[in-house]
Formats: sequence, C-alpha cells, structure tokens
Amino acid sequence: MPQTAQALSTETVQAFAATLRGDLVKPGDTDYDEVRQLYNAMIDKRPGLIARCQSVADVITAVNFARDNDLLVALRGGGHNGPGLGSCEGGLVIDLSPMKGVRVDPKNRTVRVEPGCTQGEVDHATHAFGLAVPAGIVSTTGIAGLTLGGGHGYLTRKYGLTIDNLIEADVVLADGSFVTANASEHQDLLWALRGGGGNFGVVTSFVYQAHPVSTIYGGPIFWDVKDARQIMQWYREFVPQMPEDLYTFFGLKTVPSTEPFPQEIWGRKICALISCYLGSGEQGVAAMKRVRDELPEPIMDGMAEMPFPMLQGLFDPLLPTGLQWYWKSDFVKELSDEAIDAHLEHAAKAPSELSLMHLYPIDGAVHRVGEEETAWSCRDATWSMVIAGIDPDPAKAESLKAWGRAYWEAVHPYNPGGAYVNFMMDDEGEGRVKATYGSNYERLASVKTTYDPTNLFQVNHNIRPRS
Repeated sequence: MPQTAQALSTETVQAFAATLRGDLVKPGDTDYDEVRQLYNAMIDKRPGLIARCQSVADVITAVNFARDNDLLVALRGGGHNGPGLGSCEGGLVIDLSPMKGVRVDPKNRTVRVEPGCTQGEVDHATHAFGLAVPAGIVSTTGIAGLTLGGGHGYLTRKYGLTIDNLIEADVVLADGSFVTANASEHQDLLWALRGGGGNFGVVTSFVYQAHPVSTIYGGPIFWDVKDARQIMQWYREFVPQMPEDLYTFFGLKTVPSTEPFPQEIWGRKICALISCYLGSGEQGVAAMKRVRDELPEPIMDGMAEMPFPMLQGLFDPLLPTGLQWYWKSDFVKELSDEAIDAHLEHAAKAPSELSLMHLYPIDGAVHRVGEEETAWSCRDATWSMVIAGIDPDPAKAESLKAWGRAYWEAVHPYNPGGAYVNFMMDDEGEGRVKATYGSNYERLASVKTTYDPTNLFQVNHNIRPRS
C-alpha cells in the first residue's frame, strides 16, 4: 500500500516545494480547502499534498517525488471529473490546472493544448480562426480528461470523437522520463491514450486536428413529457437518417425554475432535443424541418443561429462547481419499446429539477473508425447514455444515488455491457472496466505493463499491469 504524505518529514516536503516552480499546497494552508475542492461536491477527499504544476519540469519533479516516496498519485486537469478521480486521500495530487497554454496553427489546422485547459478555453482560442476541436457539450469540461476517455459531443457525427482527432501527445511516464507519442514514435502509447484514460502517464500537451466550424444553428426544443414516448420512438428512427452536419441528442428532464427559461414552464417534466447544425440558420432550419413537421407542438423552441462557442457554454450557468452528482451510464445499440417504457417510468421519479437522462448519438464518423484502431472500442454503439442525479443540496445525496441506480438497473438489461468511462463513477468495479474496453482490454494491459509496470497511476478506471 502507498504511504500517506503525512509520513514524510517536514524537511522532505520543504525540499520538494523548493524544486517546484508552482505552489505546493498542504493541509493547514489558507488555500488548501479551496484548491482541493472537487467539481462533484458529493465527494470529499483530503490529499496530503497538492503540487500546482506550472510546467513540464514541475510534472517530472512531482512524478519522481511520488514514486520515490511511495505516495498514492492522482492527476487533475480541468477538474471536471464526476467520480472525483482528480484527487486522492492522503497522497499527492499532481494538479495540472495552471497549465493553460493553447497554440493554434491555422495553416495546418492543428491545435496544441496544455492539460489544464477547459473545453471553453480551447473553443475561445480556435474560434478566432474559424476552427473547432471535436469535444463535449459543456464548456467547463476539462479537455484532458474528456480526451483520454474518448470525447463525444456536438461535432462527433461529422468529425468523430476527440480521440479520433488526437494526433500527438507529450507524456511524462512513471519513471520520470518524457516521451512524445505520435504516428512515428510510441505508437502503442498513442493508441492507449485514445480512450484508455489516465492509466499510462501524465499528458503535458495534446495536439489535435481542428475543423472549420464557426456559426451554427443550435439549441434546445422542449415538449411536454406526455409526448415523450412518441418522440423517443420517432427519434430512434430519425438518428440514422440525419445528415452528419446535424447532431441531436435526446433528454428526459425537468425545466429548471430559473432564467432563461419562460417562467410558465418552470418545474415542468419534459423531453428535449438539443441540436447543433454545422451551417447557417437557413440551412439549419431546413435540416430541422422533419422535427418541426412530424412532432407535436413544442412548449419551447430555443434554436437560433449563434457562434459555436455560445452553444458550448449554453448550459454552463445551470451546472456550476459544487453540485451533488451521481452518474450511471451505458452504451446503447437499440432503443426498444420496452426500454422506452422503462426510461419513462424512472425518469418520472427524478428526485430534483437538474436530474436527467441523455442519449448522445455516436454514429456517423465514429463508425468509420475500426474497433481496434483506438482503445475506445464501442464503435458499433448508436448512443452513449447517461443518467445523472444532480442537486445543490447535500441532504439529497442518497436519494440521487438511489434514483440513479434504480433507473440504470431497469434499463441496463436492454444495453450491451460497456459504458463511456467519462460517465462512470468509481464504484463500477473491474468487470465494468473490462466490459467497456472489450477485446482491447488485454492490449491495454500490455501497454500499461510497458509504461507503468508498478501501477503508479492507479487513481482512475484502472487497467492493471500484468504481474
């Protein structure tokens, strides 16, 4: 078992702090509680040390210190991790959030990004050049964790997963060495980073292929929940027929009792389609014609032409740091009538206004990549499903968990075995991790054995090295 940082002498800790360009935060420091705070307030961890890295040199120093002193290590990027895997009890957090450099190469349409960046910060930098990197749907999401877990969102059907656009990564390994993984060097490591999570080292920069994205037509359309069965049945037929310039995800939700939603629908149970069309408003209206012609009258239609980063940040005010979160997830291949009935039964019991179920399409360009070309192997799924119990009140934590588990247990029999690792909590178990990676798991274990044979990087959905 790794030792805790409390076992280290004051002199050892002081010597470590002196070798860092960034700050070393310890229990008792005035900023300790602020720095250790997690996005998911349902999880409370007290690390022994937090190294706020400013550079690759700091990362190398922190990795060497953790290894040499047998400390448990957690890696923190943008700090958006649902199960709180960006922290640990008693060990060392290597906090990469101060590393926020973004460099856009408009000629080659590539972007080099440091691991502390959020998706919104990357969007801001690329939008000035009329470009975007395929990522998620919430701008506060950390780009590092999103990428290493796969990365799906508004641009997925057209341009693939985030990992399908990852062309290079700089990595500090468990032995403190620094390598670059790309098409000609450490190809096995790059393969594993494309979906294998933070199991293999500390990525200190990512290089992505960017794509021409500027103005889009997007936003939400809400219907009363009484129409949900009809819309879900319609949606399962519509998704395979959508043009790849159109991305539409489905949600079972409650209208939050806050602006910008019309007050007359606050607290109302709904189903929703949230869409992004890569083009002008006129083109987007044409692409959404079937939605408006074939479905019942909505209670709200919030679609509009807007800059792409505006859509990415549309829901940020509803999801600040410090809410209670409990996630359950699955990949979904088919949406049967029986599964729809189970969804509607359990969504109706949502314990809070923010609690939800989303189905994110992962077809189109995703299906054109082979199952074994990246570590992310569920290329034949149609959707990525998340059930999220969310509320600001800590007193609701147990009801959020109970609802999420019961909902998932009801719909899981209709789904295959794996799930999107970025939507998995830390109580999933090794069986779920193996099911998620399927036939790629053994190769991942081999890469882990090569690059992290002692499992230094284990605070994650862990892939164990071979003994």
